[in-house]
Amino acid sequence: MTVAESAAQTTRIHRVLIVDDDPDTRRTLARAMRRFGHEVEEAHDGYDGLAKLDEGVDLVLLDVNMPGMDGFGLVERMRRDTRHRDVPVMMVTGQSGEQNWRRALEAGASDFIGKPMDLSELQLRSTWLLRMKAASDEVQAHKGRLEELVDVRTAALREALDEAARAQQRTWDAHLDTVRRLVLAAEYRDVDTAAHVERIGRYAGMLAEMMRLPEAEVALTRLAAPMHDVGKIGIPDHILLKPGPLDAAEWRIMRTHPTIGAHILDGSPSPVVQAGRLIALTHHERWDGGGYPAGLAGEEIPLRARICAVVDMFDALTTQRPYRDQLSFATAIALLEAERGRQFDPYVLDTFLRNRAAFAAVLKEFTAGEQGASA
Repeated sequence: MTVAESAAQTTRIHRVLIVDDDPDTRRTLARAMRRFGHEVEEAHDGYDGLAKLDEGVDLVLLDVNMPGMDGFGLVERMRRDTRHRDVPVMMVTGQSGEQNWRRALEAGASDFIGKPMDLSELQLRSTWLLRMKAASDEVQAHKGRLEELVDVRTAALREALDEAARAQQRTWDAHLDTVRRLVLAAEYRDVDTAAHVERIGRYAGMLAEMMRLPEAEVALTRLAAPMHDVGKIGIPDHILLKPGPLDAAEWRIMRTHPTIGAHILDGSPSPVVQAGRLIALTHHERWDGGGYPAGLAGEEIPLRARICAVVDMFDALTTQRPYRDQLSFATAIALLEAERGRQFDPYVLDTFLRNRAAFAAVLKEFTAGEQGASA
């Protein structure tokens, strides 16, 4: 709104509060304000004026000297109250002098006029104060509209961001579902399918957390570990499902599954698939360097693969396989301990062994679930 439009608002009827303990002065001011086209409310002292402010006023004509609360006290109370802080106040007094002017302005008065009053001057000054009030009201209203608009747009932006986050989560979930289905495709030919995939991820995530790895690394290990044997999809059934020991030629073929898996997972932009590729390629490497396919040793082997190697062996020993019956938990632990510093990273294995009860609980949970499903 322009200044001219704001000024034009003074043609509307305003409410003027006259606070004066002298009835004659109140009547004189009231007649003048009504002649200027305004509604008038009267108060006989500061306390009465303070109460009538709550009825809503646009201008206060305020006597300085009154019993009880004087004009200075009333205007000071108004300026401390956010509801009346912007209401213009014209101090009206028979006293003159710079000291009274200064005190009135320090108290928060908008203007100062002496008695006896010149009605033309009163009209000019009151009109100007009302124009200022109208402009202030419009500024506040505009501020309110802007705040409301900001709130609406902020809410819309928040909803858009939330929807973007939900869409991102849906995309991530779909990505993980695709990875899981790829892993299941590889495991489908084995007798143990989804349960094995879930156990390996669960075990690997638990062990990474027990090793106090960062939360993001724990999550990545849990998601990537199930891809360790994806290369078995390229191994013929007569080898993969053979009920007895493999001969030398069959072992040479079986040992190609890490490189087959790495080839399947190669080139993906996904951090999960990239981690899965490295685990698939290196989870059969041994701490002592006697593993395959590259004969890596010690910390040359990626940590995620060292974690996977321990939990994969634990799962293999404690579940039924085509070439061997499942072993007892105690026997499996003993066989794992025997490979400390040989097949397995000592620190990773020691962490697993210290927390064996937690892994036994998960194994029991899965065993109970499988028995319930077959019942």
